[in-house]
Order: sequence, then C-alpha cells, then structure tokens
Amino acid sequence: MSEEAGLAVNLPAPLAEMREAFVAYERALMENDVALRDLLFWRSPLALRYGVAEKLYGWDAIPAFRAGRSHTGLARSLRNTVTTTFGTVSATANTEFVREGSSRIGRQSQSWVCFPVAAVGEALQGSRIVAAHVSLLPKPG
Repeated sequence: MSEEAGLAVNLPAPLAEMREAFVAYERALMENDVALRDLLFWRSPLALRYGVAEKLYGWDAIPAFRAGRSHTGLARSLRNTVTTTFGTVSATANTEFVREGSSRIGRQSQSWVCFPVAAVGEALQGSRIVAAHVSLLPKPG
C-alpha cells in the first residue's frame, strides 16, 4: 500500500476485491456467462466500451454488441496484468492478452467503481466497469 496526495493506493481489502472482480469478469468472458458479464458493467447510459472496431456508448449498447458477436475463439492468455485501487471506491485493471492460435498482442483497460450495493441492487460489493478499452497491437513484422 502507498499513499498519493492523501489517497490510499492498493489497500489490501479493496485490492483483493478488485482482483476477484477482474477474475470473475475474465471468467465470464471466456465461459460466455452473459448474465455475469453484463452484471459487471455499470448499467448506465454513461458506461462505455471502446473495442477493436466498435465504439459502444451506454450500457444498452454493450450487451447488444456482444449478442451479435461470435462466442467461439475467445480463449486467451493474460500477461502483465496490473490492478490498482484508489481508496475504496475506484480502480483500474489493465492487461495484455494473446488469443489461442494468434501471435497478436491485445490490450485491455478497465476503469472500475465500487458503488454502494443499494445503488446497483446486486451483489459483488457493487464493483462495476464504468469504462473499458480493447485494442490490438499491429501485426509483427
């Protein structure tokens, strides 16, 4: 844990919860667990997700995009994952990934907020992705 300008960074309990939420989201992606995947995004018109070829504004656009996308070939391995919490209410999760059968490196960034449970009406301590970005590095060579 450290402190930046009076804000506690990576307190043990919030960091553990954030890592658990990140792992749950990754598992939901790989297993195509639509309910959990959708639950972990902030259900708001202010949520956004920038993908490799799409720009999704608002929670409604995110599950709609995924519903029309192939659910095969999603397996990937992660590396260089960095999770950072700021106090008890916000966090970032960043990782690189490589899909099975590909040499291209992808990058994924997520901004998370831990809302009061009553505000989201769900479990998981109210942790939700409020913004996400996915991109691919250019092909090698």
